[in-house]
Amino acid sequence: MLLTLLLVLEILVSLALVGVVLLQRSEGGALGMGGGPSGFMTARGAGDLLTRVTWILGAAFFILALLLTILSGRQSGASSVVDRLKVDAIDPSTLQAKPQQPAQAPPNGAPAPLQAPTPTVHNPFLGQDSAAQAPATAPAAPPQR
Repeated sequence: MLLTLLLVLEILVSLALVGVVLLQRSEGGALGMGGGPSGFMTARGAGDLLTRVTWILGAAFFILALLLTILSGRQSGASSVVDRLKVDAIDPSTLQAKPQQPAQAPPNGAPAPLQAPTPTVHNPFLGQDSAAQAPATAPAAPPQR
């Protein structure tokens, strides 16, 4: 319940922070565009107020983010994934692989499971049938000039 309340408050603060930042007058220097005195908030006091509100909302945003992180970490518990798996309780003798049985056709006429083909090696320098024959003679040396 508290996490939900803090999350909703965080969203509201972030939306208010975006709005306050967008309301601020440009100080110039951004691609040569500067804010002129034609805006509706041109008084120096309005700028100071918006700057203070921005700082307050920014601080509230970071504090709420830290609180959410701390509280969600405490709520999930102090156990790690390894503690939950109970690795110490596993018997190593049960982890050995079982020998694979040859594939048999399943009942009811279902198709047999797929098996990977046997790998073959093809060397283009020895010819098409490289497994059956090896070259009897070494290739001749190139003629010297």
